[in-house]
Amino acid sequence: MVPALATVAALLALPMLLYPVYLMKIFCFTIFAASFNFLLGFAGIMSFGQAALFGTAAYLTAHAAKEWALPPEAAIGVGIAAALALGLVMGIFAIRRRSIYQAMITLAIAQMIYFAYVQASFTHGEDGIQSVPRGMLLGLIDLHNDANVYWLSAVAMLGVLFGLRRLMNSPFGMMLIAIRDNERRALSLGHNVDGYKLAAFGVAAFCAGVAGSMSAIIFQLATLSDAHWQLSGEAVLMALIGGIGTFGGPLVGAAVLVTMQHFLSSFGAWIMAIQGAVFVLSVLLFRDGLLPHALALVANLRRRDASSEDAAAPRTVEAVGQ
Repeated sequence: MVPALATVAALLALPMLLYPVYLMKIFCFTIFAASFNFLLGFAGIMSFGQAALFGTAAYLTAHAAKEWALPPEAAIGVGIAAALALGLVMGIFAIRRRSIYQAMITLAIAQMIYFAYVQASFTHGEDGIQSVPRGMLLGLIDLHNDANVYWLSAVAMLGVLFGLRRLMNSPFGMMLIAIRDNERRALSLGHNVDGYKLAAFGVAAFCAGVAGSMSAIIFQLATLSDAHWQLSGEAVLMALIGGIGTFGGPLVGAAVLVTMQHFLSSFGAWIMAIQGAVFVLSVLLFRDGLLPHALALVANLRRRDASSEDAAAPRTVEAVGQ
């Protein structure tokens, strides 16, 4: 119960200390980074096409909310369903190859999707879909209030992170890890490796769809930058900074990247160079990511405290005896 209570207390206190929209962007990008982290860290699949899934969900959610006048829950559902369908199509082609070829297939499909959105009329080109109505969630919760949107994004982030954690502790998750570690042995045991990989693409596409749909509702905007390959690079960056294969890593990576974008925006184009420098330092100094190193540091401090107490115990007993 302690971690759960601490999480709730932090979520209650953070809006009083920081700008809510800044926090909502962190939550949204955490979900997006978690989709890539799930594919690479747990399924062993390299994908550079996450931006296409994010942008598809954002565009479809914005279009459904603004042009079709759907309530927010239905618009979000449309965006997630579209991202899931695209993710499965992408997975059908990507699972036929391995390593870098697999990544290049996802990137090529993502670039084709980006070109389609550039030409499509409903995306409004460079202007994007603006002034997306937030509406009333379930007819009860007014999403025009930033506080309600903050809690919606926080619940979505926690739901995705805990859902992925529960999924990886299930037989399905154990099988994904087994395929990642030794695919040939899984094949020799008669498991449907391609089916598991395609399901992994579906789970990752669902998470990216949640992130894209939430982005359209939070910022009331969907633009071409949501589907650009650079956003896929940011997903890789966030996952690597936080720690690949960890459940809290995407949150740490998203917090670092969004904080740099938010507080260093005055540097203009130089922010890209700063992000590159941070990425290089993270790879060189924290090869496994910030979160695993932080956890290892805490564990080492606990061991030192325990060893110092054990060393002091005989002296105390001796002193009492004297």
